[in-house]
Amino acid sequence: MRNQIILVACSFIFITCNKNETTPTLSKPKEIKKIEGAWKMVYGEIREGDSVKIKDMTVSDFIKIIGKDHFAFFNQNHTNPDDFYGGGGTYTLEGNTYTETLQYCAVEAVRGHKFPFTIEIKGDTLIQYGLEEVKKANIKRYIVEKYIRKNK
Repeated sequence: MRNQIILVACSFIFITCNKNETTPTLSKPKEIKKIEGAWKMVYGEIREGDSVKIKDMTVSDFIKIIGKDHFAFFNQNHTNPDDFYGGGGTYTLEGNTYTETLQYCAVEAVRGHKFPFTIEIKGDTLIQYGLEEVKKANIKRYIVEKYIRKNK
């Protein structure tokens, strides 16, 4: 009887130790970049020449959605339903350099243009700033935009 108990105990230890080595490992889920998600603009500033224009966020909603490698944005004015615009395209993120390539928008002169920005993410706030310059569209302005992450 004692030999049977020892045999069962040894078999149990052997099986248990061996089980950890043969258990298949699950692949890790893909890491989501901190920038991915839906963002609502809470502050927008445009500097052109020597003028500064602050976007009135009480009359419109500006939402930016950033996925794995694409982005989209839309702006809806609360007082004028016809005052709507949007766009989107692809982006790259290297360190804190975020570059949008605008592929979808109503203004043909900016389609295909790359817009490099610097970004900072502090808690639930995304700050994006940089020079928007498109000679074909006569655009040269420095922007600062602040977004709050929308609830998941």
